[in-house]
Amino acid sequence: MQRPALYSSSSRHDPARSQAGPDAQGISRDCEACEPGMATAPEPQASSSRTARLIRHLSAHNLYLLWSMVGLLALLLAISLFSSLQPTARPLTQKDINAAVLKTLETTVLPSPAVQAYEAIIPSVVRVVGLGKTQKAKDGSEHTDRSVGTGVVIVDKGIILTNLHVVEGAQTIKITFADGLESTASITGLQVENDLAVLQAHKIPDDLMAATLRSTADLAPGDQVMAVGYPFGIGPSASSGVVSGLGRTFRSPEGKQQITNMIQFDAAANPGNSGGPLVTMDGEVIGIVTAIYNPNQQRSFVGIGFAVPIENAAAAVGMPPF
Repeated sequence: MQRPALYSSSSRHDPARSQAGPDAQGISRDCEACEPGMATAPEPQASSSRTARLIRHLSAHNLYLLWSMVGLLALLLAISLFSSLQPTARPLTQKDINAAVLKTLETTVLPSPAVQAYEAIIPSVVRVVGLGKTQKAKDGSEHTDRSVGTGVVIVDKGIILTNLHVVEGAQTIKITFADGLESTASITGLQVENDLAVLQAHKIPDDLMAATLRSTADLAPGDQVMAVGYPFGIGPSASSGVVSGLGRTFRSPEGKQQITNMIQFDAAANPGNSGGPLVTMDGEVIGIVTAIYNPNQQRSFVGIGFAVPIENAAAAVGMPPF
């Protein structure tokens, strides 16, 4: 049987072998059975070639790494130089803050003190209506005695201060809160000498706000004040003015009652303002509007109104003094 051809591990062409005879080819075929040293005689030249190629490959790889490192260093240097050229933010000073605040004040329209006072007190102002007996007129129509005034919430549980003459003799007292909620109320306290009544509303809003009360100890003529209420049932209405005097005495037109130690003010007040709050420009209550001066008996405002100081009014509900 003919043996298959065997090929050496070398890929180079050997001219001498191509010219050799059958014996030379036989040697080649039989080299598989030769000594190991004899079969590897051509290896040094092949190994040298592979080593050279490996060296060239490693050299190219190292050169690539070298240039990559150079590029990275150049990029980092450029970033550093760019950062150093950027302007450094200047620290914020008090002068900067003052300038910013001043500019804001110059460009922003702030509400007037009167507006702020009104917004502060209005959630606590209520309309008070006293209903009396229903009477029949000669023409057959029915008429219910009715008085309209104002009140101010001083405790968020629905405790309200108003004037006694607003609710005196009423069979039913109705309260309308700032949010429109209506409720009946009962009289729970009186201070006849100052024409004051304390009411307890039977139903109150969930978010009812009580007014802030302020001592009159440092009050002086010329201080700005505001009266808030329902003049002639219209409102809520606001009018502003100043404190005209302190410690005044007021006598009712009929001469039946005299009230002392009152605050005199010139903010417009009319029938219906009775029982409403007299407040500072902070919206804090300093008195309860009680009377107006009527030299001509026309029940119209002539520039003189009177309010009971809040210290007296708060005593009507047992609140501690300031």
